[in-house]
Amino acid sequence: MSKRFRRTKVREQFGAVPYRIGSDGRVEVMLVTTRETHRWMVPKGWPIKKLGPLGTAMREAYEEAGVRGEGGPPIGAFDYLKVMRKGPNQICEVEVYPLLVREELEDWPERAERERRWFLPEEASNAVQEERLQAILMRLPKSLGRGT
Repeated sequence: MSKRFRRTKVREQFGAVPYRIGSDGRVEVMLVTTRETHRWMVPKGWPIKKLGPLGTAMREAYEEAGVRGEGGPPIGAFDYLKVMRKGPNQICEVEVYPLLVREELEDWPERAERERRWFLPEEASNAVQEERLQAILMRLPKSLGRGT
């Protein structure tokens, strides 16, 4: 094996799947655009030790999407390639938590850098590129005990 071969370390992140129950009783999911590539994604970020996994996910939902609410136990994980501004790109695995949105702010830290939008789970699944995240979004209503 070449000395130049290096294993790529998978980095851990935590994310939120902000959701609400629409007036028709169906689950709706909020996605945000990424800053660099403007792809649709769930709010996510690097661990914040003092907040723990769920607290980190909730903080990211506030900073990136301008939402606050009630978090629940993790509903899955997905991986993606994070394009780094400096240094090599990183493979990240994101553990995701549902976040029942109770407050949608008009102003939030990353408002000028991102777009946010509500989707039905199937639409959200079609909007993201990561296969494991697509599956999480498709099964979200069932994960929440709201049928298929």
